Amino acid sequence: MAFQTKRVLKKAVSWAGLFFFALAAYMLYHQLSKYSLEDIKNALLDIPHKNLFMAGLASFGGYIALSSYDYLALRYIKRRVAIWKWVFAGFIGFSVSNNAGHAIVSGGTIRYRLYTRWRFRATEIVRMVTFSGFTYLVACFFLIIVGYVLTPSQAIGAGTVSKLTTQIVTLLSFVGLLGYFGLSLFYKKPIDVKGVLLDMPSFPMALAQMLLGAVDIVMASLVLYFVLIPFVHIEFMTFMGVFIIAQVLGVFSQVPGGLGVFEGLFMFIIPGDNDRLMLFGALIAYRIIYYLLPLIVSAIALIGYETYLGVRRRRMLKEIVKK
Repeated sequence: MAFQTKRVLKKAVSWAGLFFFALAAYMLYHQLSKYSLEDIKNALLDIPHKNLFMAGLASFGGYIALSSYDYLALRYIKRRVAIWKWVFAGFIGFSVSNNAGHAIVSGGTIRYRLYTRWRFRATEIVRMVTFSGFTYLVACFFLIIVGYVLTPSQAIGAGTVSKLTTQIVTLLSFVGLLGYFGLSLFYKKPIDVKGVLLDMPSFPMALAQMLLGAVDIVMASLVLYFVLIPFVHIEFMTFMGVFIIAQVLGVFSQVPGGLGVFEGLFMFIIPGDNDRLMLFGALIAYRIIYYLLPLIVSAIALIGYETYLGVRRRRMLKEIVKK
């Protein structure tokens, strides 16, 4: 009975990956359905082709950086797979979690479905997903500090409470980052979490986590920057500060894809008196390039891979029957 229950649970977790994929698609559709096709078309046509190309290139680079989370996690658990496998799993996992939210659950179930087929144990996948979660957390600590330095003063707010809150969050981020690096240097005992042993990464690996997360967020920011600069005159360093604040708050809101939270915050805190319609058009283009297109590509890739596995399984069964 215990074996059967365990088998059912494994199947449920595996199929949950496809559920979150469908949820991600629905959430993105729900977001874009607020705009007419005419609005979306105009938002894209108003942006120079060169800028759209550069934004697409930045999006590609961003998903390569995101996929590298899986490579770093594989190094952490001391496993190796073919390059295409960790790129494939990372790309699909993040294209889903970026849209569905709750990255550890939504992206984790996708990885469980894929990595179990590549002979990984459940405990190894849990360790990988946990490590990737800390990679993003460490990057957030680092980027909140950078964002505080780069963000213009009006973004922090005029009130004492808002300034104090921002300073406290920044201070906590600094303490969190310092604490993580300290543990990576001096704490060597494994941590037992319900039977899963988690080791602190080495200091070089912890540093790689922070830098990889930073590259990820810079690439994502460049997607929006390239579609924004035809309409808004803003220095890149100032833009980066605004983007980091909006992105991090959008993620921590746990609203899928930062839906509405990111756009609202970005439009509120960006400096200057800009054309809000043009600014919102650029944000729509950003959603399409960084969220919609990767989700479409990953859907085609996942369906193709599932179809290939199904055909191969049926072929093997036929050969067994013949023997």
